[in-house]
Amino acid sequence: MARDKGLEEVVFEDLRSMPEITNKAMFGGWAWLLRGNLLCGARDDGMLVRLGKGNDAWAVAVPGVEPMISRGKQMHGWIRADERAYGDDQMRQKLIGAALQFVGSLPKK
Repeated sequence: MARDKGLEEVVFEDLRSMPEITNKAMFGGWAWLLRGNLLCGARDDGMLVRLGKGNDAWAVAVPGVEPMISRGKQMHGWIRADERAYGDDQMRQKLIGAALQFVGSLPKK
């Protein structure tokens, strides 16, 4: 799977000043972690965002956002955003902010 360098760049810029954020190649793209917990990812098929089980209904209602499906199964608490959503700076930052809030509540790995 090819990487989306443009998406990686904008997510990196959104997260670069956040303490305790790390990143690495993962899932055929690039992933960001907060204190060792997966936060979000960028791939050629969209931006993956971890909102937590039961916290994703508002996001799925946004055009360009759908539940994340992996190997034919829904990954509850994760969404996939296409360019309509992640290309909108405010929406991308809202998704990342919601991910930071959820993942920030998890214990450090």
